[in-house]
Amino acid sequence: MRFHMYAVIKTGGKQYKIVAGEKLKIEQIPADIGTELTIDQVLAVGAGDTIKFGAPLVEGATVSVKVLAQGRHDKVKIFKMRRRKHYQKHQGHRQNYTEIQIVSINA
Repeated sequence: MRFHMYAVIKTGGKQYKIVAGEKLKIEQIPADIGTELTIDQVLAVGAGDTIKFGAPLVEGATVSVKVLAQGRHDKVKIFKMRRRKHYQKHQGHRQNYTEIQIVSINA
């Protein structure tokens, strides 16, 4: 029985549970499309029942990722209103993202 290795990484102030081969949209990082990057902020590595936690990072663990695309998420509409006060405010926001594919997890 083969267990898939997974890891918990931290990038852009967020934490993601990743598996090799999956695609993921993360906070934007300045990198060209097609380049390979290594993420060394690995908080935990696991396979099946065994899991290794870092304190705070797992030593020597890295994750190789490939940049697939740079883009922007859908628009989020922000609407503020105070009832009976004649106050309405409309605002929109589109967050940038970087789409990556996990190439390998090196523990």
